Amino acid sequence: MPRVLSEEQLVQWERDGAVWPIDLLTTDEAADYNHRFQTLEKSMGTEAQTRFRMKAHLPFPWLWDLVTHPHLADTIEDLIGPNIVCWGSSFFTKKANDPRFISWHQDSTYYGLEPPESITAWVAFTRANSKAGCMKILPGSHKGNAILPHEETYDKNNLLSRGQTIRDLDTSGAMEMALEPGQISIHHNKTIHSSEPNNADWPRVGFAIHFADSNVRQAQFDNPLAIHIRGEDPLGNWVEDPRPEYELSPESVSACDEYWERYRSAMTAQT
Repeated sequence: MPRVLSEEQLVQWERDGAVWPIDLLTTDEAADYNHRFQTLEKSMGTEAQTRFRMKAHLPFPWLWDLVTHPHLADTIEDLIGPNIVCWGSSFFTKKANDPRFISWHQDSTYYGLEPPESITAWVAFTRANSKAGCMKILPGSHKGNAILPHEETYDKNNLLSRGQTIRDLDTSGAMEMALEPGQISIHHNKTIHSSEPNNADWPRVGFAIHFADSNVRQAQFDNPLAIHIRGEDPLGNWVEDPRPEYELSPESVSACDEYWERYRSAMTAQT
């Protein structure tokens, strides 16, 4: 019996390759996370989404606590079973009236996972509606084993690192995944998705958390790190992430940077 999701939501997941909206945080909790995020960016003078890549939770106990949130773990278990690892996390943010966008793509293209089975929980710290450039999906595009060709555009306004884009798509059936602060959406890594510029007068701030069954392995480099959320890792595929002792400790920042470099180098070699 599901822990969190209804039978209707499980049907939505199987049919569309995504499920939303799901309540996770209270409005006050979401506001607190957004305040921490805004304070962080002001103190750094740069964007967190470009400074902390792939393992954004490593330098921040408050993000570690979000990644390991029991209600989130229960929700993920409804979709992939009891042996859960979190192998990555990233900020995805657009400032108010921001022209930047995310092109149509599949996450599985550059993850390096074998089998290519992973899911992403996208946590809204602020409202993410149509005007703010919320995520859109092509429902059902996760079905089968197809990972479609992507063109690397390196468009300066594309928030994806390579501007990777699937061309010649019929997007007439696209669905918006609008979220209120504290809500989450979850999508499969083969579900084709995108988001448009933020035309709202508030920033769209989201935090993406990547989960997989522990039997999924990183095929592009050795000794990959993950948080063992619950259950077992019978094949020993993942080395435990180091929990940060305090925010931005030198050890945690180095761990985040070193892992990004390992990942980036492996994915560059892959292509």
